[in-house]
Amino acid sequence: MSRFLYAIVEIIAKIHNYLLKLNDSFEYNFSDKELHFLIIGALGMAMIFVVHPVFKWLVRTNHIMVISWIYVFTLIIVITFAIEIGQKVTNTGAMDFADIVFGVVGFIFMFFVFSVIRAIYHVVRRILYRYREGYEDEY
Repeated sequence: MSRFLYAIVEIIAKIHNYLLKLNDSFEYNFSDKELHFLIIGALGMAMIFVVHPVFKWLVRTNHIMVISWIYVFTLIIVITFAIEIGQKVTNTGAMDFADIVFGVVGFIFMFFVFSVIRAIYHVVRRILYRYREGYEDEY
């Protein structure tokens, strides 16, 4: 787990150093806080321009559950990382990448079970509706 986190930190540090070099080479003299403001703001807006059309399409095609799943999946990843980092910082447990994987897979499995039950419910509901429609036509 710590190797994985160090690898991520190393990638972020390289990007950070590159942006600092750009800042210095163009003599903008932005502070670290100002660079975070600009870069994270721009990254967030870039993500909005990608995610918003996808979510609009999902709404138009009546796939609201997919939006809910994406949101919860993102939260689950953030929460599991926070738990593992918290365990490392407070020495209340072992920080382990496998714990994150098992937590996320647990959510995916339980969502799969929920989806199967939900699909069965919708199929039964559709059959009963069609049966009732056919039954009413006889009178």
